[in-house]
Amino acid sequence: MARVSARRRLLAVIVLGLVPWTIVTGAVLTFVFPFGLANTIPIHLTPLTDYLRFAGGFAALPGFLRAWPTSVLLYLGALASAVGGVLGREDRRVTGGLLVLAGVSHLGLAVGFLRTGRLAIPLGPVLALALAWWCYWPALRRTVP
Repeated sequence: MARVSARRRLLAVIVLGLVPWTIVTGAVLTFVFPFGLANTIPIHLTPLTDYLRFAGGFAALPGFLRAWPTSVLLYLGALASAVGGVLGREDRRVTGGLLVLAGVSHLGLAVGFLRTGRLAIPLGPVLALALAWWCYWPALRRTVP
């Protein structure tokens, strides 16, 4: 596997934050981004902070919906670690581990929607796990027995 520079790893982590992490189908097509929800009917973006405020906070959310802000916090940790890589201060095991945890935790959102009868396509978790494997697996492999 080719060694990827710190700048390219950071760019890849940034791009991960710009793609929809889950696409929920139904009467309204919903795109769940790390920063908010985008609905197609009507076309509208609800920032994550507004969603949490109107829902009554993190504790008021159903269990599967808590996966969204949890995965976003893990992603932000990975992003901060990747920024540290450009500054020469990154532990790639931390960045890769946080990406894996963000991807796995966000899968809970897709599974929760499936249990409610809606089709949810977990694009972000697949991309987060692929990014962790492609850019960070050599560092992670040394820590896993």
